[in-house]
Amino acid sequence: MKITKYRHACFVVEENNQSLVVDPGGWSTDFVVPQNVTVVVITHEHQDHLDTSHLTNIVAKNPDATIYAHADVVAQLSTFRTQAVKSGEEISVDRFTLEFFGGHHAVIAPDIPSIANLGVMVNDHLYYPGDSFVTPDKPVTVLALPVAAPWLKFSEVAHFVTTVRPQTVFPTHDAILSDEGQQLADRMVGGITQKVGARYERLRNGVVTEL
Repeated sequence: MKITKYRHACFVVEENNQSLVVDPGGWSTDFVVPQNVTVVVITHEHQDHLDTSHLTNIVAKNPDATIYAHADVVAQLSTFRTQAVKSGEEISVDRFTLEFFGGHHAVIAPDIPSIANLGVMVNDHLYYPGDSFVTPDKPVTVLALPVAAPWLKFSEVAHFVTTVRPQTVFPTHDAILSDEGQQLADRMVGGITQKVGARYERLRNGVVTEL
């Protein structure tokens, strides 16, 4: 599985010359539309995960691409080819098998309304929870791990890693951090992953990595 990580929470998965784009949001300013996109997954509606200009550019280059998201998100994307999915659902599209988990965004504050959020497992290999720490009910080889957000604290990150016990971890959702903050997150999360026997790797933005 080839993974290209972009700024903040966006990444691309490539399998056998087919590409899947996850959360092309407005903070992923370095995003480059790949070739052969058949699937786009949007975990939730927040602008740092969903930017319609990115979607427009994806579809312009890949007119057959379909966007998969919770029904609440799909309702906001009437000009695109979409398919609503829900927690517990598993679908296969070309080279990709997708399974969805959870259903709710992590709580930011008691007075901020909750929105839909779906974690996604790709090809029984890579798991990404979106803006949540919902755990899948199966082993995880590669974990895309949120490391900084208004809705999380480090103890929750640590608990999530020790619960999921992946083999490899790479950080996501960290545009909110300075360079020094990212380095601190790398040290702290790297220590937790080492304790569970996992490998922690910060993927260089825009560089294709095999995991």
